[in-house]
Amino acid sequence: MAHTMLLGLDVGGSSIKAALVDVERGAAVTPLQSVRTPTPSTPEAVLQACARIDRELGAQGTVGLAFPSVVQGGIARTAANVDKSWIGCAGGARLSQLIGRPVIFLNDADAAGLAEVSAGGAAAGVKGVVIMLTFGTGIGSGLFLDGELVPNTEFGHMELHGRDAELSASARIRTEERLDWPSWCARVNEYLARLHALFWPDLFIIGGSISEDFEQFGHLLKSPAEIRRAAHGALAGVIGAAFAAARQRQR
Repeated sequence: MAHTMLLGLDVGGSSIKAALVDVERGAAVTPLQSVRTPTPSTPEAVLQACARIDRELGAQGTVGLAFPSVVQGGIARTAANVDKSWIGCAGGARLSQLIGRPVIFLNDADAAGLAEVSAGGAAAGVKGVVIMLTFGTGIGSGLFLDGELVPNTEFGHMELHGRDAELSASARIRTEERLDWPSWCARVNEYLARLHALFWPDLFIIGGSISEDFEQFGHLLKSPAEIRRAAHGALAGVIGAAFAAARQRQR
């Protein structure tokens, strides 16, 4: 049986990652491409970069575009770590105009979570409440109940000591403040405790760029809920974006 290969694009504050994904197997079939997010990260500049990647990879069919924003009805409603001109932008429709094919536009952490609750993911088959957290330039979140997505949660902007949690505990802040693993994990544990008190999840999944180093810090994380590393690591957003594109094709 021929497998469906779809392009997943994962736009972040610092890089755009992409790969062709075998959506039946839930695995990338091309090496992960990563290019720097343009500065300034305007819609035109970012979407032109995405269109170039699409051409270079020879993609066909529907494309999944994961993006660090609340996405409602195909429109970006926020822009925490990208240029503010994204607010009100129909990112998927505009990329579709550039490449001539359908594009599914969704929140990046929601995309990463979709990869993790699907076959091969860290939360595949898990019942109950699952919270996906992606630690990178900011903190993204995905909330799932029995494998079904509750879209556009913004737990990275939860207030912690009078400011957004991501301004205390993101991977970027760890680098900028030169925090060692115990110091950074102490902040993350406080954040997890706050989330647990509000949502009582059965499982936290730790993803984003920081998950590549999970073996160095995972044992320092504490919560009444189980904590697992994202099975797809830095590829989760890319794979989940392709999954979202495949789901749309099937409707």
